[in-house]
Formats: sequence, C-alpha cells, structure tokens
Amino acid sequence: MSIPYIGRFAPSPTGPLHMGSLLAALASFLDARSQQGKWLIRIEDLDPPREQVGATDSILRSLEAHGLLHDGDICFQSQRHERYLEVLEQLLKLNAIFPCQCSRQELAANKGIHNGRCHSDKVELPSPGWAWRAATQAINLQFEDSLKGIQRQALAEEVGDFVLLRKDGLFAYQLAVVVDDIDFNISHIVRGEDLLSSTARQIYLYELLNCTPVKYSHLPLIMNSQGQKLSKQNHAPEIQSSLAPENIYFCLQLLGQKPLAELRGASCEELLQWGIENWNLKDIPASLPRPAS
Repeated sequence: MSIPYIGRFAPSPTGPLHMGSLLAALASFLDARSQQGKWLIRIEDLDPPREQVGATDSILRSLEAHGLLHDGDICFQSQRHERYLEVLEQLLKLNAIFPCQCSRQELAANKGIHNGRCHSDKVELPSPGWAWRAATQAINLQFEDSLKGIQRQALAEEVGDFVLLRKDGLFAYQLAVVVDDIDFNISHIVRGEDLLSSTARQIYLYELLNCTPVKYSHLPLIMNSQGQKLSKQNHAPEIQSSLAPENIYFCLQLLGQKPLAELRGASCEELLQWGIENWNLKDIPASLPRPAS
C-alpha cells in the first residue's frame, strides 16, 4: 500500500519572498501536484527577534499571486510550543536528551562540537538558562536523497550533541521541523541544498521517535554574482508579483523543465498546469548558473 503524497513549503517570516524561495516553493508544489498529492504551507515563526513585521502576509500574498495555492490550514510553529515541549518530555523519558549550560567559548576548542553528557543533576523541562541537547551516538547515518544520491554523516563527530531547546527558551529548528512533519504526515520534502547538512540530525530524531523519515530532495541554490546563495540575509530582492508569469517561466527553466517557447506570456495557471503535466525531478540540474558580476 503506497503512502499518500503530502508535501510542504515552510518559509521563515524574516523577509519577503525572493527568487530562491520561489524556486523551492514551485519545485515542491509541482512535485506534489504531479503525483496527485497535497501541498501544505507552514510558517516557521520560531525566532521572533529575527522576524520582520508583515513578512508572513507578504509571503502568502506572493504565493497566491503566483498561483501556488495550498491545501488545508496553514500551520504556524508559534502556536505549537506545547506540542514541542511534549515531545521533549518524551525524549527525556527515553534518556535521549540532556540539559547543558556550555558556552560557545567553552566549545570553541572542539570546533563548536559538543560531545558527551555534560550535566547529570536534576533539571526540569523547561528551565531558563539551560539548553537541551540530543545525545548523539557514534554512528554513520546514511540516507538517499532523490537528487544528491547517497549521503553519509558521522553524526557524533561532525555535528555532536545538537540543541533542541535553546537557553533563551526558544525551540530549535531541528526539533520543530521533525515534530511538524510527523504530525502533518509529510511524506516528501523538496527544499534547498543549504538544508542538506541538517537532514541527518532530522532523521536521527525520526528514529528516536520511532517514526519513518520522509523522502528528501535537495535543490541546487540560486547564487548571486558574489557566489552567495540568494537569501534574506544577503539582501535578495523581493520578487515582483506583477511579473508572476515571467517568474514562474524563469523558475521552470532553472529547474531544467524546458517550458515551451509558446508559453512565454501564458498565465500562471497555464504555466503551472504545463509544469504539473511535464514535471520530472530528475531533470533538475546539479547546479544553477551564476549571474555575471
């Protein structure tokens, strides 16, 4: 019995949608729709100090203007703190997490990597001033990415015991993303390759929680002329919704889908329908061309 396809796009509201995030949204949308699957939206608003006022509404308006319409209700991580704490309590009962007060300065001698439990006194969840880390094991974790092939990571050596709840009381991305993907029955994730290095940690959490990991596909990134990935931190320009069809056509080209020349000037609806009918994940190139300086 095949598992129903449920994909998702999960932007952080730290700024408006840019071309790199549109590329990821389009690829995940087409991959889901081409397999008669659902496509969900999750707003990863875990870090209020980094969020931009109005960014969530701006992102959702941009997606709608480009015809990328989601199924079901939007998930907001800021509304799921009780659930994340519940899972941390579950991991604590499994003796899979531990409290930590180590500073970055203390970890610097080991290249920032934390290895081994550093505190065994009774500390309750949550406790201000304490981080909670997943206790990693000396294993070589292996998984297959649909685009990148077999990936391996020696979790304890390369990553170490990673944070699930920060000292400032904010839940870490690694925890929230796994809990949400499990709870919403996400089966496939199509996202940028900048998140490839996080995947082993997420699979490790799936295994701790006795759940089956999703199928991953990590896309090449759009780079700027300085060789940096397009991102809000690097001041990537906001996409213009008035140019939505041109944006979709450009992204289809970048994704190696070879849209027909006669589709230039077509509506977003027509372009997306063509994209759904002709989608081939394997046509996505290993890297994208870098614009001239």
